[in-house]
Amino acid sequence: MKRLSLLLSSAFAAAFVATNALATETINGPVEKQPINITAIIMFFVFVAGTLALTYWAARRTRSTSDFYTAGGGITGFQNGVAIAGDYMSAASFLGISGMVFGTGLDGLFYAAGFTIGWPLILFMIAERLRNLGRFTFSDITSYRLEQTRIRSLSAFGALSVVLFYLVAQMVGAGKLIQLLFGLDYAYAVLLVGVLMMLYVTFGGMLATTWVQITKAILLLAGCTVMVLLSLYHFGFDPGALIQSAVDHHPRGVEMLKPSKALSDPLNAISLGLALMCGAAGLPHILMRFFTVPDAVAARKSVFYATGFIAYFYILTITIGLAAVTIIGMDPSYFDAAGKLLGGGNMAAVHLAKAVGGNAFLGFISAVAFATILAVVSGLALAGASAVSHDLYANVIMKGKATGAQEMRVSRIATFAIGIIGIILGLAFENQNIAFMVGLAFGVAASVNFPVLFLSIFWKNLTTRGAFIGGFLGLVSAITFVVLGPTVWVALLHHEKPIFPYEQYALFSMTIAFVSIWFFSITDKSARAAQDKAGYAEQFIRSETGLGAAAASDH
Repeated sequence: MKRLSLLLSSAFAAAFVATNALATETINGPVEKQPINITAIIMFFVFVAGTLALTYWAARRTRSTSDFYTAGGGITGFQNGVAIAGDYMSAASFLGISGMVFGTGLDGLFYAAGFTIGWPLILFMIAERLRNLGRFTFSDITSYRLEQTRIRSLSAFGALSVVLFYLVAQMVGAGKLIQLLFGLDYAYAVLLVGVLMMLYVTFGGMLATTWVQITKAILLLAGCTVMVLLSLYHFGFDPGALIQSAVDHHPRGVEMLKPSKALSDPLNAISLGLALMCGAAGLPHILMRFFTVPDAVAARKSVFYATGFIAYFYILTITIGLAAVTIIGMDPSYFDAAGKLLGGGNMAAVHLAKAVGGNAFLGFISAVAFATILAVVSGLALAGASAVSHDLYANVIMKGKATGAQEMRVSRIATFAIGIIGIILGLAFENQNIAFMVGLAFGVAASVNFPVLFLSIFWKNLTTRGAFIGGFLGLVSAITFVVLGPTVWVALLHHEKPIFPYEQYALFSMTIAFVSIWFFSITDKSARAAQDKAGYAEQFIRSETGLGAAAASDH
């Protein structure tokens, strides 16, 4: 009852924020020149109520740290595959990629292909080993044979950096969606998302996050399939006619079938490709999902199912973006007086839902899109909170002596802090394309988490010194390139020219990370280095035989 009362009171507080903001906007005038859609709002609240009910159900079954972080390891391979696909069906995928196709053309296809290609890397190389060696977080693997304090600290800060970059994209997408749907000020919309995210993670943990992901993944796939079919109806169910119409009506014309200026530079394109392909194997909220299944076989099945769902979903989002070019792009009612799309370029898919299915379908898609964002930000917050509580607090600060209750308490405090930071960053990056922002997050994951994780599993000569220094340089260089690049230095800080000229940076930061790890490992002659190398044989046997999960919990 205590959990229920806290959950309901927090939900009422979030509703009060929305209602108060709506009243304020009604008095001062709506932000967007678009009438409030009552049908969509009703569906929105129905979906939010449903996800809160799932959270309450999960809260009653979350009694231990294992329940909180990994749903007790009781998720099946198929269920986990759908949940992993749900993590990928984020605001960046549904809203960002369709919006990118609508705005620039081929760039959206490049992002979709990059997101999908990363999965075979996980499937064939690390999925089973992750499950065999880990317990709660991927830091359990990177620190398996290396010195705990330094490696867990590095992994935790790397995970937090990725989580915050990724979280920004989701907050922007949710904020714009609610702003369009309710007519709220963007700041109030982001605040509402942050509050609900904290509720899901604090009370429901991984079990709630997983089932919210599964539910919204099924609904989003169904909704996108219907949207594509309704859109194809306008073109006689001829995909060729749809593509030709998009080319004829796109502002770039036939140039939309070529990379935009941002990707025409080979170094930018290579950097983005590396980030999207390798970054998938370093995303902490995705890697955590391999610990929710009972064994390595289920982990492999998870990725197999997820790959199929993800590939199908990206085909749908590309088609949605192409359809929006003609159906939305030629209708002036979806644009403001300045000729800009209402709600921004990320809202092309939402507008298309109304154009092909009316207000009821708009309500359904908007509500599912919001549930999509809530599920993803909840997974991100949980991954970030586990890095703080399990890696930093329990294993670095308390040296493995923290109780489960203490660890969960720290995790919930960390969730609150991450939510506040996410709200602040969501406000700062309001006008960025969300698929682009996720590309930056993948770049950090590919520069820090992936090199250390990959080499800790496959390279016997890796040492603690090499992993720590190389991973740290990868993290610092990645964040430095983002800050000094066009995204922050020019767009956010309003300097005339960037110091680092490329929007995408993974080629440079990954090179720094891998070369540094290699150099500082082979030159390490310390006693710790000998111990690190000697432990590789035992780690390899456990990763292959499936004995690692129990061993990792005792490590």
